Amino acid sequence: MRGEASIETCVVGLGYIGLPTAAVIARAGVRVHGVDVTQSVVDTINRGEIHIEEADLDGLVHAAVKRGLLTATTQVRPADVFVIAVPTPFEKDGNHTPDDSYVLSAATEVAGVLKAGDTIILESTSPVGTTEKMRDLIAGLRPDLKMPGIAGETPDVSIAYCPERVLPGHIIEELTNNDRSIGGITPRCARKALAFYKRFVRGTCVVTDARSAEMTKLVENAYRDTNIAFANELSMIADETGLDVWEVIKLANRHPRVNILQPGPGVGGHCIAVDPWFIVHGAPETSRMIRTAREVNDAKMHHVIARAIELVENNPGVPVACLGLAFKANIDDFRESPARFVAASLARKFGERINVVEPYAQELPREFDDTGAKLVDVDTALESCGIMIVLVDHDVFRVIPAEERSHIIAYDTRGIWPDQPVPQAGKDNLRLAG
Repeated sequence: MRGEASIETCVVGLGYIGLPTAAVIARAGVRVHGVDVTQSVVDTINRGEIHIEEADLDGLVHAAVKRGLLTATTQVRPADVFVIAVPTPFEKDGNHTPDDSYVLSAATEVAGVLKAGDTIILESTSPVGTTEKMRDLIAGLRPDLKMPGIAGETPDVSIAYCPERVLPGHIIEELTNNDRSIGGITPRCARKALAFYKRFVRGTCVVTDARSAEMTKLVENAYRDTNIAFANELSMIADETGLDVWEVIKLANRHPRVNILQPGPGVGGHCIAVDPWFIVHGAPETSRMIRTAREVNDAKMHHVIARAIELVENNPGVPVACLGLAFKANIDDFRESPARFVAASLARKFGERINVVEPYAQELPREFDDTGAKLVDVDTALESCGIMIVLVDHDVFRVIPAEERSHIIAYDTRGIWPDQPVPQAGKDNLRLAG
């Protein structure tokens, strides 16, 4: 890196992680070139606006653009530090095989402008070994530069893996205050990355190797997935045995060493629903519990669909409202969302009887096309629907008072309405728990 005042950063990928990261870096006084393949995203950012919902991000981006510290483009530009924050989805083979093509494509673009002294940091959640694979790709493209961990002499560039640990809705705060794992290909690479992150991270930055940092990120989300699976499996057992899962969990959690999570309609988002499969892919014979947790959480979605179908079929002609499409409360992120999957499945079966309430959507996703389902606001749903299926615990749903929903049949997969009255007419008119 060059001198303290002249450092420039190129952030590749301006999505839910890349754009907040670019804005936080710019806030620290570092000039940032943001790169995205979508021209509309680039244009939006260059106007000082944002294309995603995230608390405090709009003001941060507007200020950075106005000060000339943040610009966006579709082309990678020369810089001192390159931060790669692109998606790492699955291959389309149905086997949850990691797709690292976006990472490698970004690395290829970076290689074209790389110079001696630069630092490359991969932030994308990746299978173990991806950072080294990226290094090997760049080494092949730029034989004029010595790569870390390959050449016997001092390398010309530094390469590290530094994953984020953020909660949607709190990303700006957590990018700044959460601890970070700084995993270098070599100790020297880790030190270079550490110096960069200390510019804008207040949390503790712990230095390790790249493979350990990659695995740490995956383990964090696999741990959470496993705990959620326990709660979701309990909810299915409770359904089978006629118990109230919310009451059972509340009582069990009174034990001083028990802290069971709350069940839901599955697990979503691009982290918890995806990352455990990267571990399974790398160690398929020994990751039995991690695989099982993933299967349990996916099965919960189908369990919810089956119960919802039964409820709707037992109340013919009654309009239905599916509350929520996001993968968690109070955000606009629908990636890998179980709520979206459940609502779309019901729309395909029941067509125009299905109304979707999602305050963070301007239109329904494409899978709702030609189903007849409608996007409505919460007041319209309360006035016109006799069945409500709670899929997301958005605040706007939580605060609906009991008297406004006294007429409905509720299937509450989130446990947000413990006071929901039980309608008296008909054995199927019950408040169903998750």
